Amino acid sequence: MSGRFVRSSKYRHVFGRPTRKEQCYDNLRISKNAWDTNLVKANPQYLAVNWEASGGGAFAVIPLGEKGRLPEQIPLFRGHKAVVLDTDWNPFDDSLIASGSDDGKAFIWRVPENFTLRTEEGEDPKDVAPSKQFTGHSRKVGHVLFNPAAANVLATSSGDYTVKIWDIEAGSSRLTLKHTDIVQSLSWSANGSLIVTTSRDKKLRIWDVRQEMPAHTVQGHAGAKNSRVTWMGEHDRIATTGFSKMSDRQLGLWDIRDPKEPIGGFHMLDSISGVCMPFWDDSTQCLYLAGKGDGNIRYFEYEHDKFEYLSEYKSPDPQRGVAFLPKRGVNMHENEVMRAFKTVNDSYIEPISFIVPRRAEVFQGDIYPPVVGTKPAMSAAEWFGGMEGLPPKIDLESVYEGEEPTEVPSSSKPVSRVPSTATMLSPSKQDSASAPSKKEPEPVKEAAQPSPALRGPPPSMKEQTSSIANLAAKYDDKAESSSGDDDASSFEEVAKPLERHAFKPVEKPPQMTEHAAITRKLSSPVSPTKLAAPVSPSKPTSSTAPLSSQSGSATSRARTDEVTLQDIKSLLESQSQTISGQTEKIAMLTAEVNRLKTTIGDKMEALSEITALHFGKREQKKIYLEDHSVSVKWRQPEKESQAINGNLGFREVNFKL
Repeated sequence: MSGRFVRSSKYRHVFGRPTRKEQCYDNLRISKNAWDTNLVKANPQYLAVNWEASGGGAFAVIPLGEKGRLPEQIPLFRGHKAVVLDTDWNPFDDSLIASGSDDGKAFIWRVPENFTLRTEEGEDPKDVAPSKQFTGHSRKVGHVLFNPAAANVLATSSGDYTVKIWDIEAGSSRLTLKHTDIVQSLSWSANGSLIVTTSRDKKLRIWDVRQEMPAHTVQGHAGAKNSRVTWMGEHDRIATTGFSKMSDRQLGLWDIRDPKEPIGGFHMLDSISGVCMPFWDDSTQCLYLAGKGDGNIRYFEYEHDKFEYLSEYKSPDPQRGVAFLPKRGVNMHENEVMRAFKTVNDSYIEPISFIVPRRAEVFQGDIYPPVVGTKPAMSAAEWFGGMEGLPPKIDLESVYEGEEPTEVPSSSKPVSRVPSTATMLSPSKQDSASAPSKKEPEPVKEAAQPSPALRGPPPSMKEQTSSIANLAAKYDDKAESSSGDDDASSFEEVAKPLERHAFKPVEKPPQMTEHAAITRKLSSPVSPTKLAAPVSPSKPTSSTAPLSSQSGSATSRARTDEVTLQDIKSLLESQSQTISGQTEKIAMLTAEVNRLKTTIGDKMEALSEITALHFGKREQKKIYLEDHSVSVKWRQPEKESQAINGNLGFREVNFKL
């Protein structure tokens, strides 16, 4: 385990716990439409499912408490003339739901009180009719999404390349965001002032909604398949999932202030072909990724501008749709931090609980920070008028105790970043509303800063002298500590440690090396001369005892320096004589070598001329020089070859030099 580092995290051991089939929502007919949607949506009371119905579109609402096998005939929410493509629950009213359909309309529905799927014997289930209808899109409505901060503000995306913002109270469309292709995904910011969209043209757009214009338009994922986007709560970051050109699934983290490219580039997940659905939990700072067509749900923790992989829930049952429960609906008695609902085989929905394993049976406040409650920050009219703000939060400990939720200020968020780009929003009223909360830590900072005390006038010379003397007294030798009060001057104490560098090897000059002698010569005279100068003026009124001791030590050091200089001079003279003698010998040897080279060269030239004149033209002549004799060996032509000295065709002549 040496060299390994384990990152500290409260959610490092989170695991996903499946649910038994008896506790699932069985006997469902989930829509088989190919439109890219999550199919299911959940809130703390109900679960909405796109239904496979004939004679128009419909969806079912299932109370979370009615588990097990559902009846064959259940009340449905009917009203659309074509298949329902998407639904979304109102974040501030658990009984209000919106739907979008292939007929180009968006409806608002109210769940009846004491709604149940089980009817008495002999009674037919009664379908629920919409309470409001919105018409304005010319093609299918593919996505519906409520504003997370303002009440009764709804966004709908359509195949006519537009996103419309509806005022539910007035029943009209107030704003329109025009795109160049079909919108594939959209997500609101935490304060409801911005919206981010991905479309089929592979562009990522961040919209200033009330200005009806994009603040940023950048290139998104390069793959041809659908991409998804989610706003990371109160951060100024967004997360996207999509595909590369090689059809690899990717995860991207973007800074809305500078979204030219994702932070750190795209992170490749795997090569599965299904769309990856992202879900963000703002309280735990975790991102959950559920893939279509596979049974895995992996989750990451956001920290230091990157996603740290935590773990993965694996299941052999593939899913087509997934929904996550809002944090105020989880079971805190079992340390459940998130709950997902996944569709299995288009026939039943399985809950999956993500749990932090802990033995304590009390409320765990560190994993349950305050979360958004059921009270909006503003009304629809105020939002359309330009107001901004975060909705108030609730303390989950009160929910844990079974009491009424206790509201806490909305400023108690995990991380608060204010966008600084000029192309983003105008100065928000949220900043002014949270100004008192920003002023609260200012007195703490002023009280904690010791800088004014450190920037006062410098201490006097007497204070410096006494402090240095007290500090130097800790390092005095035992023999010197018994000398009494003679150590009054701090400048005298500075020279004492240097006396330990006295040249003890001077008593044995033959044992000193040349390098040590030269080093001691260059280093020893500097310290006494520089340190002896400030000794006398440092304290002229001091006693004569330390002065006499210093004069004696200075005399001994001077004598030592004279002896050292004499030794060095004698060594240098002897070395210079040795070097001069060796230089003369080297010159003589060099002259002798040159003379021998010249003599041998002349004799070799003469020998080659004699051989050429005496033997004429021969082949393969070889000349050997050994000591002072020369041996010449050659081969005659074939016609003149004869045996000489027992060697056929060879002749050999020796010469003496």
